[in-house]
Amino acid sequence: MSHLTGNERDQIAKMLAENKSIREIAKAVGKSPSSVKREIDRHRVRARSLNRLVRYMPCAKCETCGRRDLCRDCPSKHRRRCSFCSKKCWTLCKDYLEYACPTLSSPPFVCNGCQRRHTCRWGKWLYDPVAADRAYRETLRESRLGVNATEGELAALNEIIVPLVRWKRQSLHAIVAGNADRITVNEKTLYRYADLGLLHVRPCEMPRKERFRPRKAKPVHKVDRKCREGRTFDKFAEFMADKPDAIVVMMDSVEGRRGGKVLLTLFFKSCNLQLAFIRDRNDAASVKEIFAWLRDTLGEDFGRLFIVILTDNGSEFTDPEAIERGPDGSGSLRLFYCDPRQSQQKAECEKNHVEIRKILPKGHPLDGLSQDDVNLVMSHVNSYPRKSIADKTPFELFEDIYGKGILESLGIRKIAPNDVTLRPSLLGNKSIVPPGRPLIGPAPGPDASRRKAD
Repeated sequence: MSHLTGNERDQIAKMLAENKSIREIAKAVGKSPSSVKREIDRHRVRARSLNRLVRYMPCAKCETCGRRDLCRDCPSKHRRRCSFCSKKCWTLCKDYLEYACPTLSSPPFVCNGCQRRHTCRWGKWLYDPVAADRAYRETLRESRLGVNATEGELAALNEIIVPLVRWKRQSLHAIVAGNADRITVNEKTLYRYADLGLLHVRPCEMPRKERFRPRKAKPVHKVDRKCREGRTFDKFAEFMADKPDAIVVMMDSVEGRRGGKVLLTLFFKSCNLQLAFIRDRNDAASVKEIFAWLRDTLGEDFGRLFIVILTDNGSEFTDPEAIERGPDGSGSLRLFYCDPRQSQQKAECEKNHVEIRKILPKGHPLDGLSQDDVNLVMSHVNSYPRKSIADKTPFELFEDIYGKGILESLGIRKIAPNDVTLRPSLLGNKSIVPPGRPLIGPAPGPDASRRKAD
């Protein structure tokens, strides 16, 4: 049975205020009555009276108790009901017994639905959905802390791992692969045990791990946090099963320097052709602007080319409605997302980025590029013959399938085979060269090897 959600806890509190029974509440939230009862018992909180005139906690023995000397220095005549002294009788008297309200001895065991709650002077117990959900999530967090292994299991792991790491310099990955029948935890867990000091190996004994820096979590801003609903990779598979002839376009981003300009790439799986568009920032608004420009430029051809798009879970793609629908709300384009951390589900797009990186090396700024420069890069990339499509170029195959003129309207032109250049020198003065390397000039002549030998 699934755990209670925040909305279900809000519904429980609302129905408690309406004096509904536990059985009625359980039926409304789709849980068993015992689960609802445990939820209320575990997460009810103590509350003082909301009436400001009530400043004392009555004792159950107040009618028979004759003690009046607990606060001898108190100026108040009603010493048991003192409103001046910071100490009250329930903190000083060892015989104090809290009065038990009869309402709390029967279901639902809280005062949420009591009509006298705001004037009652007795101690109260309330069910607060916000506090209940916070306590539930804290319990989940604490349950994941610590190590799920006994001292004997850790000793057995150390007996296997320590000699192989210390004396034979094997990695944890190799140890797990070679001792799969003896090690019952996965590789990631072993690295976590090593970080916690539970494995008797020192960082210097794992040199590769010592060089790795801890990953920093990047803040992610999502336009629509429910964008994946109905757009998962499983839904994409179902869509393609119903429409196997649909044109699949894979969408991704190619970054230069972090915080600088970014490329939006659109890969047509049917012909291996890829388009790229420069963006000043990596956000959802810039993606929306590009698709608006594509709709205006292509006209009727847009609906013929863009039927289904598969992309990753980047924050710049979290506004699917802006991509699927035009300014007037029309359009039949469908957008789907790959599973998290499963970039191989659009492997063709990722692989084609290798050709782009030959001209625009990874990690170097794209700020000096214009869209004309990007069109030049993609013209050379798409004019490069591919073995996977029978040594044809993506440009030629695209024109054979979808007709001529479309690529020209997008700024992509055909390059002669012997003129295709996949080097940073293609961009001339805007050449992007990795630091520490010489400027890449024209290709050496036929006598270059002989001159080098001399």
